[in-house]
Amino acid sequence: MTARIVVAGASMGGLRAAEQLRAAGWTGAITVVGDEPHMPYNRPPLSKEVLAGKAPFESLALTPKPAAADVEWRLGTGVRAARLAERTVALDDGSTLPYDGLVVATGMRPRRLRCPGPLTGRHTVRTLADAQGLRGELIRPGVRVVVVGAGFIGCEVAATAVGLGVREVTVVDPLPLPLAGPLGELLGRALLKRHEERGVRFALGTGVAGFDGDERVTGVVLGDGTVLPADVVVEAVGSVANVEWLEGNGLDLTDGVLTDEQLRVGGRPEVVAVGDVARFPNARYDGVPRRVEHWSIPTDTAKHAAKVLAGAALPPFAPLPTFWSDQHEFRLQSFGAPALGLGDVRVLAGDPDGDVLIGYHSGGQLVGVVALGGHTAAMSAARYRAQLLKQPALTA
Repeated sequence: MTARIVVAGASMGGLRAAEQLRAAGWTGAITVVGDEPHMPYNRPPLSKEVLAGKAPFESLALTPKPAAADVEWRLGTGVRAARLAERTVALDDGSTLPYDGLVVATGMRPRRLRCPGPLTGRHTVRTLADAQGLRGELIRPGVRVVVVGAGFIGCEVAATAVGLGVREVTVVDPLPLPLAGPLGELLGRALLKRHEERGVRFALGTGVAGFDGDERVTGVVLGDGTVLPADVVVEAVGSVANVEWLEGNGLDLTDGVLTDEQLRVGGRPEVVAVGDVARFPNARYDGVPRRVEHWSIPTDTAKHAAKVLAGAALPPFAPLPTFWSDQHEFRLQSFGAPALGLGDVRVLAGDPDGDVLIGYHSGGQLVGVVALGGHTAAMSAARYRAQLLKQPALTA
């Protein structure tokens, strides 16, 4: 029987895992399983270019490298269960796949609000279908949009909606500033000012208690009793890891799937995890296992995990997380782990009212940089990448 590696998940992490397995020398069969009908595609443009009508699906599609041309793709059916001791996975279509190696790449799904009220008119942005459905709502004349959640997705959607000429856009969040959780107060204030100057309204320091309307949402009821009129609601309140199919195998699934420093799952050399479903210790920092939902992580984890699955002996995994976020005409560009340095935030260059570069420190050591502004600001952040790569590891 031909040896087989099953990749559970057909997003970018699954594609990169298949490609990297071939690059690592795996010559056996590779089967990638995914519940969406599409081949892998780039998700960051969904809340921006796709929602704005500036990018067709074809521009998002990710083409497998030639070395992975023989990979089998089982699309339109997800993984339902796994029996790690028996080395099999069961699919939603009723079939069972035996494996010699397993890559967990099932990613995330949007968290939904559990509030009373109608469901129609409430949207999330995770898949191509999500973005297409929401765009159809936003281009209707005179709509009022409430975005719940002032994180990256929420701020991007709000900026895109304003750019489309939406009549009224309001962002709701229990925190006092947008993106205050991952980026801190200094950048939060700068972002709030920029969004408000471009027409986005905010209701901060309050949550959502429910939704008005009979069959369709007509308003958002805040925790203080205020009702915001709404024709469209976008829920951008975080993500939930797709790990239910791994239950019953004695794994730690409390926040994604826990791995060791080599991305191995449950102490099994034949099972690895990649992408934002993986909760791994980063040897570059304090060794505390964390999930990282950045664009760079699927490729970084896939490259390391594929080599491990192929039998290579490697030093502990130590990626440098990287992300960007385009909002209106400005960009946030980050390298490193700003969230680990929120207690010591410094302006490295520029001014928060213009282009600015912010440094995040832990124990006096630079652990992350974030630039806000135009191309020049983004390039200034990139110049710190080499410095961050050379930094000694933080102590736990």
